[in-house]
Amino acid sequence: MASVAVVLELQRNSKDFAKIVEEIVKLEKKIFPKHESLARSFDEELRKNNSGLLYMVDVHGEVVGYAMYCWPSSLSASITKLAVKESRRRQGHGEALLKAAIQKCRTRNVHRVSLHVDPLRIPAMGLYKKLGFQVDSLIKSYYSPDRDANRMYLDFDSS
Repeated sequence: MASVAVVLELQRNSKDFAKIVEEIVKLEKKIFPKHESLARSFDEELRKNNSGLLYMVDVHGEVVGYAMYCWPSSLSASITKLAVKESRRRQGHGEALLKAAIQKCRTRNVHRVSLHVDPLRIPAMGLYKKLGFQVDSLIKSYYSPDRDANRMYLDFDSS
């Protein structure tokens, strides 16, 4: 069961923008290996057109997770990052962030959302499958020479 938290969209003109980005960058550094982390280029990522960032805060205003997404074309979108603080996992936060990111992508009228995930990340694989994602292919050495990725996708029906 999820503890009380809310998903928000990061707005550049928000008075808390710098503080929120700082917290997300700290999370990014802690969760992802250096070669997978966007910590150094985070501001650049946020400035890209056709992209967005959702973050989740608890009742104390602490950032507990975030999701980045982009829609490089009118046909498809990608979830580029999904991360939840280790101490806050298995509480429904990742699912809430992923659902919110999928919904944001849906508003762009895309036909497909894709993502990449290490097949050894069993909880993440389970979450993606629970929400309807299917494995498209295994990409060898995606993250590093000894770490592969499953490319997964979720198609939206055209109705």
